[in-house]
Amino acid sequence: MSQNAFDQKKEHILAEIHNNMQDLSPKGTIDELCWPIMNLVNSHPDMITTSSCSGRLSVFVEGNKLHNEEMKSGGKGDGGKWLFVTHKHEDVANWSQNLSEQVVYTTDLQERSLEASARYILYKYEPFILHVKCRDFSTASKLFSTAMACGFRESGIGSNNIVAVRVNIKLDVPIGYLDHSSQKLIFFVSKGYIEQIDGMTLSKFSENTKKMHELYDKIESQIIKPAQEVPVTKAPQETKEERRERKRMEGLLRQQQISREKDGIVVQTDAATQD
Repeated sequence: MSQNAFDQKKEHILAEIHNNMQDLSPKGTIDELCWPIMNLVNSHPDMITTSSCSGRLSVFVEGNKLHNEEMKSGGKGDGGKWLFVTHKHEDVANWSQNLSEQVVYTTDLQERSLEASARYILYKYEPFILHVKCRDFSTASKLFSTAMACGFRESGIGSNNIVAVRVNIKLDVPIGYLDHSSQKLIFFVSKGYIEQIDGMTLSKFSENTKKMHELYDKIESQIIKPAQEVPVTKAPQETKEERRERKRMEGLLRQQQISREKDGIVVQTDAATQD
């Protein structure tokens, strides 16, 4: 019997996951913290994870914004690059020390740093996100409702019954810009400010982890366990003595039944005669 489209897609994705194939993220592989909830979701016959991130801190230099004399937002292309990325809270403190030779701290903003073409250095904390493809809208609705009940208020159901599970625990601030001539990273915030936002990020990592655990528990109790079949308990095998006794009792019951039926016929005949 041929598989339907969903089962084929799930089988293909699971094969990629099990082979630990490289993805397009800066890390290149699945986050370790995502494995438990991914395995839980994928154990359901009607769901398969398509992408995930356990939450991360990143420091990013925007790409060139001027293209054919037109301004655009500075993304990864045209020279955009990651300066630092981590999914682990223990890597947050002192991250800037790894860039110390490239960084210049100044509170004296030059005029060109405020131009629209300036390539800003963005400090971002992005929380857990999970995309799950569901077999049907009913399953997608269950997952969506469960996520919303756990506080993942940015969640939604997209095309092909793909549920995006998201929460608004974000931090996104510009901390400097790239100097074109020297290629130095000009931080227009102090080291003290960097320490402050690092502390905020650690708090967000902690809150994010709690949310992930809560979501795991709710999916397990409200979606996974109810979907599991109740195990069929086999009747205990009777002994020869128990079988002999059962047969004897069945024989007695049959005899009693035959006797009652005969008595009923006699009564009916007598009644008919009396009529």
